[in-house]
Amino acid sequence: MALNYIWAALFILGFLIALLRWIFEGDAVMADIVQSTFDMSKMGFEMCLGLTGTLTLWMGILKIGEDSGLIARLARFLSPVLTKLFPDIPKGHPALGSIFMNVSANMLGLDNAATPVGLKAMQELQTINPDKQTASNPMIMFLTLNTSGLTIIPVSIMAYRAKAGAIDPTDVFLPLLLTTLCSTIVGLLVCSAYQRINLLNRYILALLGGIAVFVAALFSFIIGMTNGQVQDFCRVLTGILILGTIMIFICSGAIRRRNVYDSFIEGAKGGFHVAVTLIPYCVAILVAVGVFRASGGLQLLQDGLVTMVDKMGINSDFVGALPVALMKPLSGPAARGMMLDCFSHYGPDSFVGHLASILQGCTDTTFYILAVYFGSVGIRRYRYAVTCGLCADIAGMIAAVFISYFFFS
Repeated sequence: MALNYIWAALFILGFLIALLRWIFEGDAVMADIVQSTFDMSKMGFEMCLGLTGTLTLWMGILKIGEDSGLIARLARFLSPVLTKLFPDIPKGHPALGSIFMNVSANMLGLDNAATPVGLKAMQELQTINPDKQTASNPMIMFLTLNTSGLTIIPVSIMAYRAKAGAIDPTDVFLPLLLTTLCSTIVGLLVCSAYQRINLLNRYILALLGGIAVFVAALFSFIIGMTNGQVQDFCRVLTGILILGTIMIFICSGAIRRRNVYDSFIEGAKGGFHVAVTLIPYCVAILVAVGVFRASGGLQLLQDGLVTMVDKMGINSDFVGALPVALMKPLSGPAARGMMLDCFSHYGPDSFVGHLASILQGCTDTTFYILAVYFGSVGIRRYRYAVTCGLCADIAGMIAAVFISYFFFS
């Protein structure tokens, strides 16, 4: 519903602003608006086709991990942590495996691949929910972790940046890892406070400690490097993680004597389907954004924000990417459209282009996820789920701005 209002408002406001400019300034921008509809629809179609290969590859790899039992074994390995974060889920319940698969897909940056698994997890959680119309504690914790969007390999965003012509599409890897780590920790703390979950547990502390050591090691390694050296390091580390993940999944299937090729093909078919189904959504929002920009409306909004920020004595370079942050909690396609618009207007390798990429990946679409996931199982009372999700969103957005200044200013 939120996307419906956003989409209509962009068209209506764009038309009204163009009409007012024609009346008071004699500035005929209607031709620019018409041209933008053709340009942006073509751009949206080409962007989605460019994603086909990436989604096909990674959904195929995930399917190998599922069929080989690797994902199930990893879920059992992490069960001490999962059972502490989800104390109301019985040990060995299939919901834990689905939750792990969903989080794994999100960590690989496969937002759309994570959705089917997430819906399956919600259905399994609903079977142990005592009140079928009210969100249970495990559901809220699961969606908080889901919306906070912890990402290790931002596959989709790197694919969009590559399609947009970025010199190094992987240079957002480390900034996105740090940003999503901030949003996830804040979301986890807020949700745990509501549910009175004691995070001072040896398993949880061991996991958080391991993550902290990893991040500290990364920072200690890059401190003193030039910007170019940092980007070279990120490129090498990203390559190791991506290729290492693929090899681990394939080797696991081969060792278990699974037909890894057939498993990959079966999963890859789903990736192609997801990429194709994205086309109408991407085209719709990009055309709306193009109309609003061509009318001068987006520039007016940004100029007002720049003036306000400058009066506060704050560097206003980040304002160009702010529409991505404003749209992200409401709609993934809308935020994606804003990110692509930043690429086309500022360039993917500009500061705004980098920040837009990080804002796009710093959290997930809170309101969309809550509506779809809760709606799929008939939940009507969300309790404190929105609060937890928005706290994670705000933390991620603030972290994205500061981290982008550190890496790309």
